[in-house]
Amino acid sequence: MNREKEIFIDLKERSYKIEIKRGLLEEIGKKIKKIKEYNKIVIITDENVGKFYLDRLTKTLREENFLVYDIIIPAGEKSKNLYEAEKVYNDLALYKITRGDLIITLGGGVVGDLGGFVASTFLRGIDFIQVPTSLLSQIDSSIGGKVAVDLPSGKNMVGSFYQPKGVFIDPELLKTLPTRYLHDGLGETIKCGLIRDKKLFELFENIKGDSEVLERAEEIIFGCCMVKKVMVENDEFDRGDRMILNFGHTIGHSIEKNYNYETYTHGECVSIGMCEITKISEKLGLTPKGTADRIKILLEKFSLPTTTTLSKEKILEGISSDKKNFGNKINLIILKDIGNGEIFKIDSKDLEKYIV
Repeated sequence: MNREKEIFIDLKERSYKIEIKRGLLEEIGKKIKKIKEYNKIVIITDENVGKFYLDRLTKTLREENFLVYDIIIPAGEKSKNLYEAEKVYNDLALYKITRGDLIITLGGGVVGDLGGFVASTFLRGIDFIQVPTSLLSQIDSSIGGKVAVDLPSGKNMVGSFYQPKGVFIDPELLKTLPTRYLHDGLGETIKCGLIRDKKLFELFENIKGDSEVLERAEEIIFGCCMVKKVMVENDEFDRGDRMILNFGHTIGHSIEKNYNYETYTHGECVSIGMCEITKISEKLGLTPKGTADRIKILLEKFSLPTTTTLSKEKILEGISSDKKNFGNKINLIILKDIGNGEIFKIDSKDLEKYIV
């Protein structure tokens, strides 16, 4: 029986539900009716996802008598910028979108981040709903209200915290995901296990391959969303424990930037970052010996990279502009053990000692 899983994100007046169910895409029109009586809905998607799912989503919305428009952006991280946001703003103005209307982001993390950022700023904020289509966006970027665009100086440098009115996750959409991008999402799912859910990490150690990942998608997505629920409810604005979700990201974002967001996907960079920071924390005696090797073996099982040829100087240069820096302090996320991540604060001037 295809039972729906629900997770309630309790943020007082900004609360919402995450709904997980195979075939949910066809029910979104009815689901939105229960949230609010909108008139116009604008779907923001990219040219790749749109080919598969735009017509199906439009159909379910029009069946509920919504007036539906769409905006299609180029696929890829290079679309997540202020220039592309301005084009979306202009389209919204052309469609005469008001604060009583709704944006739906249909796509992966780029579409969700860009569309959410636009929703948070157009007319000083209009409602939006996330319909994530990649594993990475289903377990991470669609949840928690972080919306942003990139600058040439770094990733997610301009953004806000703006919660969606709902997140609708249909695991069936993963079937059209290229293998590389399924693995890209696994980088972040494995991260969830490493920082807060040892059983989830061990589940991946026992999974035999991609087909089993897809078979157990609801279980995996639910587990990751529960990790993120706790983090977001305890620290909505990312000033405390929620930063633990950034395990692997400090080095990972530097790698992304150094390769101009082209050579590696986000999940691949996080994969490298998790291995590199754990090697360092092991040498410092902060993490049990053998942890980095255990992580490396699992990541490589899913064809994820675990090392970089970038120089220390290049990595440090990328880290220096990271948004997770606080004055002269940098928060590195390390593992006390598998399933137990923590924040390790260092002085910026000492960073070179830790990146080797």
